[in-house]
Amino acid sequence: MNELIHNIKADEGALGIAQDLELLIRDGRLASGERLPAVRDLAQEIGVCPATVAAAYRRLRERGLVHARGRAGTRVAPRSRMPGPELEAPATLGLVDLATGNPDPNFLPPFGPELADLDPAIRLYGEAPIDPLLEQRARRAFEKEGLPAGEFAVIGGALDAIERLLRDSLLPGDAVAVEDPGFSGVIELVRGLGLVPEPVAMDSEGPTLEGLERALARGARAFVVTPRAHNPTGAVVSSERAKLLRRRLADFSDLLLIEDDHAGPVSGVPLATLCGSTRRWAFVRSTSKWLGPDMRLALVLGDEGTIRRLEAGQLLGIRWVSLVLQSLAERLWKRRSNQALFKQAAKSYAERRKVMREALAKRGIEVDAASGLNLWVPVREELNVVLALRERGWAVCPGESFRIHSAPGIRISIAALDAADAEDFAEDLAQALNPARKRTRA
Repeated sequence: MNELIHNIKADEGALGIAQDLELLIRDGRLASGERLPAVRDLAQEIGVCPATVAAAYRRLRERGLVHARGRAGTRVAPRSRMPGPELEAPATLGLVDLATGNPDPNFLPPFGPELADLDPAIRLYGEAPIDPLLEQRARRAFEKEGLPAGEFAVIGGALDAIERLLRDSLLPGDAVAVEDPGFSGVIELVRGLGLVPEPVAMDSEGPTLEGLERALARGARAFVVTPRAHNPTGAVVSSERAKLLRRRLADFSDLLLIEDDHAGPVSGVPLATLCGSTRRWAFVRSTSKWLGPDMRLALVLGDEGTIRRLEAGQLLGIRWVSLVLQSLAERLWKRRSNQALFKQAAKSYAERRKVMREALAKRGIEVDAASGLNLWVPVREELNVVLALRERGWAVCPGESFRIHSAPGIRISIAALDAADAEDFAEDLAQALNPARKRTRA
């Protein structure tokens, strides 16, 4: 650190100090989590007054490059993992794809019949931004599932909605409670916004009360939670756990609660919502797992203030989600044959989870997963297991990007699982975990 300090141009004031430190951070010479010198120490070292260094640090905080955590000092904010050439096309490598987590295309409704009947009317600036039929259908579904009354918005995808909700309500350096392990997209998004992810431990019934207590005690100002079909563990927030969490959240009425119900009608289990336990809340339902990933829609319900801020932020950017897309989503959702398809998908995903869990259990690998497309298997060394499975013809996802403090694991996506493959995979995984194990076939 002392060698790096010599590169700081003290004669250019707070702006110059901030720019020099930002360059060190972006170049990686100041690593994520590294502690910066105390304000007075740096001021003395480079020969400026403490107020100048304090102003420089404040600028870095505003840009989301550092965060201040009391006695823990000012530290470099974790950087979002950059997209890279991961194992995105297992089929081209001759691997069975248990990694990418796509929904089974056989359970996605065809667009053709609905596209032919779409309203050809031309829409112009200034028209209502929400398809009224889609809003009516969504509100009826939400009311049936026990969600509180609220305002409604349509956003271009779940992560888009979560990003806007966090950005519009929080400031860089604020803490956000996130599930650990939890969806990598949310963890990376929080870091990318200059916010601080506070891990909340998970079990088979969702976020633990103890984990939430710790995050709240550390100043979390928002909580992003997946009520069912949890990615990567398949956990479901039980009704009993929901009661405990709701009771605790009621003491933090200003906390922003964001519920990410990404699987919706194909999750296969009832919804136990936490929404309404805080004054500020938003329920986000993506259509990607049941209408298709290319249907970039998120249906959002929330309190009036939160939704109004969300809409105001949207007006500054894309302004509205295509009404053609909204109309198509409503038509696909209401078709009776598609509703039967959603039920069939939920049933099939449940059967595939069951087959895989039973095959693993025969080999002493116990996994809890009650909903969704994924299973989480704790391992000692993620990379070694992933590579060993790859050599045997399987693609699975390493767990590093899904966790903060939780133990290592791998994510297995069962959406495209052929039940006949479960025994072979389980045996190969058992051998990857214990190479000295004699190969068997249950």
